Amino acid sequence: MSLERRPNSQALFGALIILLGIVLLLNTTGVYDTSFLVDFVPSLFVLVGLYALVTSRFRNVTGPLVLVTVALAWQLVALDVVVAADLGQFWPVLLIIFGVSVVLGRLRSQSVAVGSEYVSTLAIFGGRNQRATSRQFNGGDLTALFGGVELDLRKSEVTDRPAQINVVALFGGVEVVVPREWNVQMDVLPVFGGAEDERPHRSEEHDEVDLVVTGFTAFGGVSVSD
Repeated sequence: MSLERRPNSQALFGALIILLGIVLLLNTTGVYDTSFLVDFVPSLFVLVGLYALVTSRFRNVTGPLVLVTVALAWQLVALDVVVAADLGQFWPVLLIIFGVSVVLGRLRSQSVAVGSEYVSTLAIFGGRNQRATSRQFNGGDLTALFGGVELDLRKSEVTDRPAQINVVALFGGVEVVVPREWNVQMDVLPVFGGAEDERPHRSEEHDEVDLVVTGFTAFGGVSVSD
């Protein structure tokens, strides 16, 4: 399977922030009145969330759904359909979405063969270090909430490419350690957080994707290292 030449959700989210900045700059400098466009900015974030949901083949659920929910509420307020104070009572919906994501991650981990072919790790107010050594590694779910998760894949092999890891990092961090020769595609949606493949580029890298890291981080970080 060759590397797909499509923008990932992280790049799309960054481009959207740049576009928003340009629109606001035109308005604040008096170059052009863009105030009528500002009311529809939340709809762009809804589209980004839906894009991330679809391109991840509905494995990346938490981040996109949170983004769509918040942006949709913001849009309704911006268009004066509802009052912001009336939406405050629905904030537990975000907790429900997060909980559903954790449950789905556990169910996915139980639906595949036993062993370390699929890894599911949850860290809350603490740290978890895990190592996978399967020669048929196919993915995992990593969740860090006010904590940290490290997954070491340097002794693993992927036969059915690409393997996929879904991460959720809220006020925490997730680090995935991979073999140097792996081609990793980052498709993590960051909101006030960061997601980066920290490995230097090497001449021996190949086009076929070995691992896709998808997911969501807010006030935290997701990194890939070797």
